[in-house]
Amino acid sequence: MVGVGWGAPTEFRYFDEIIPDNAVPKWEPSMVNQFYQDDLYVEIVFLSALEKYGLEIKPRQTGIAFANTTFGLAHANQQGRSNLRKGIAPPDSGHPVFNPHADDIDYQIEADYSGLIAPGLPNVPVRLGEIFGRLMNYGDGMYAGQFVGGMYSTAFFEKDMVKIVEAGLRCIPKGSQYYECISDVLKWFKENPNDWRETWRKVKEKYQDNPNYKRFSCSGPSSKFNIDAKINGAYVVIGLLYGRGDIERTIKIAMQCGQDSDCNPSTAGGVLFTTIGFSKIPEQYKQALDRKQKFAGSDYDFDKLISVCEKLAREVVLRTGGKIIQDKTGEEYFLLPIKSPTPSRLEQSWNPKPISGERFTTEEMKEIIFKE
Repeated sequence: MVGVGWGAPTEFRYFDEIIPDNAVPKWEPSMVNQFYQDDLYVEIVFLSALEKYGLEIKPRQTGIAFANTTFGLAHANQQGRSNLRKGIAPPDSGHPVFNPHADDIDYQIEADYSGLIAPGLPNVPVRLGEIFGRLMNYGDGMYAGQFVGGMYSTAFFEKDMVKIVEAGLRCIPKGSQYYECISDVLKWFKENPNDWRETWRKVKEKYQDNPNYKRFSCSGPSSKFNIDAKINGAYVVIGLLYGRGDIERTIKIAMQCGQDSDCNPSTAGGVLFTTIGFSKIPEQYKQALDRKQKFAGSDYDFDKLISVCEKLAREVVLRTGGKIIQDKTGEEYFLLPIKSPTPSRLEQSWNPKPISGERFTTEEMKEIIFKE
């Protein structure tokens, strides 16, 4: 909420350049109240579906829930919802044959939930990516969300940003361009740890200017506008690495990289805040928080959102073989199994696997209120 509110005035106003220092908005505490941002409200639908159907939720159930939303959407989300309303069931709703935005940023910006309800359990965001990420994305577009979820899951127990980013990478296939992009940022950071602008220039040269890395860009290989998950994921990581644990610096750097400059600082800020913990977040970032305003398209206010996340986290811990115990004083602990993540199979949107042919049944279509 802090990152998306702070960066909102700059969103997609700087496509192929660094946002100047004097164009960065000044933080105002009221900026935290962002209840009508797709960076936030889309994933609340995912949490609501998990609360309703449980952790064994089926992709078709998620598809119906997403098809029945009424809030504003764009790019992969919009096309995915349109496909679902036409009867194209997941995973085909996000398949490149039906979705020209399959590599866009969408699942990357709405995957926070998957790590926040899975502390120290990175296989959970991988699995949830297969269920929710395929509603609208495919290949790198889906891996982006699994990467973000893996970072969040790790951020509960780790403050070293290099280690957090590396943990996220372990959640996605090594042969993907997304893996290559984030690996490049890590390498360039280690080569030049004091100049984020130089790393930004290297990212631009390879992932903006080289058409081989924009092979499924919805805006075309020559466009300055770039909503591809890879380059925006790189900007998230630049913010995390060069921010060095400082809130203002992390959010500003992720923002100043440009392109989707409210979503990227939102993701970076969220991962960083997870390492800090809510009670230790400085008051200037939460003093004006409206805890009773409901998020667009949902019945969740802030407090209910937190309650549902905790409820689901407890279920995730037990489902994955962990335990919830109390010591003699009543202090509660999660005992978590340590398991390495198993990434999804390698897919590429410009050379996709065949479609599944999944379609909603006549009875399922009756559950979808809006048709296209």
